Amino acid sequence: MAEAKRLICASEDLPERGKGVRFRVQTGLGDQPAFAVRYRGKVHAYVNRCAHVHVELDWNGGGFFDISGLYLVCSTHGAAYRPETGECVGGPCRGQWLAKLEIVEQADGVYLLNEKESVNG
Repeated sequence: MAEAKRLICASEDLPERGKGVRFRVQTGLGDQPAFAVRYRGKVHAYVNRCAHVHVELDWNGGGFFDISGLYLVCSTHGAAYRPETGECVGGPCRGQWLAKLEIVEQADGVYLLNEKESVNG
């Protein structure tokens, strides 16, 4: 089967440890909010749903990182996630994971791959 891909954003829209890009994704659970961020030079994308309480993580539309820029943080209760894996390492959902999306960065942008099959977690 050919790899299906959908453009999320231009690469320059994702500054290192900066504001993330929000988008929508079709999953087995239907239409869901999602986001992409850049951490240590690589783009990571997740369904925008906290593992503890199913609320969106960001504040002010795209603010996903804590003040240090080392963790993704839930604005509702402060759960901290590793940006590269989505693992919760602090807060009430420690040991749980964000649902990771399969993406690829190419010269012309960041793409979501195989949308409905891409959710991991």
